Amino acid sequence: MIKLIKEYWKVANRPSMHFSLGFLTLGGFIAGIIFWGGFNTALEVTNTEEFCIGCHEMENNVYEELQYTVHFSNGSGVRATCPDCHVPHKWTNKIARKMQASKEVWGKIFGTINTREKFEEKRLELAQHEWARLKANDSLECRNCHDFEYMDFTQQSPRAAVQHSTALAAGEKTCIDCHKGIAHRLPDMEGVEGWQ
Repeated sequence: MIKLIKEYWKVANRPSMHFSLGFLTLGGFIAGIIFWGGFNTALEVTNTEEFCIGCHEMENNVYEELQYTVHFSNGSGVRATCPDCHVPHKWTNKIARKMQASKEVWGKIFGTINTREKFEEKRLELAQHEWARLKANDSLECRNCHDFEYMDFTQQSPRAAVQHSTALAAGEKTCIDCHKGIAHRLPDMEGVEGWQ
């Protein structure tokens, strides 16, 4: 057994002595394609609503709330899923968001929000993290579907038209500044600075 391990080590340590450069290049290319394909497949699987609501914490809390909003069911039949609002579409931004989400996995493993009561206790903190993230990226996920440039203000309520045209002209605000709680119930906002 030890002799076999030594032989494998000899080959692995200096593969060019045992295999041609063409074979190693082709093998590396094929291995790269397999790795990249597997990585992207895994990434796309984690970018589905089914994956997101696979934990009862999400299915029984935020997903349940989403079902009663215009983002879930509306006259046009366009529906936003969890990744549409919580994962950027561009690859580099998506990878950065997936790395951030690894902290959420930590919370799942240790059960910090595994009951409705625990979820409600942390709801404000979780919401504030998400609002800060959206503020920092200028509501990138919102703008994947909604764009001031294509808004027809005449089709909006007078109040919305004024707010959107003012926000567009000023350029100071982003979607999440005014649309907190658009797809999920707001947490208890009592004592939150700047909340009216």
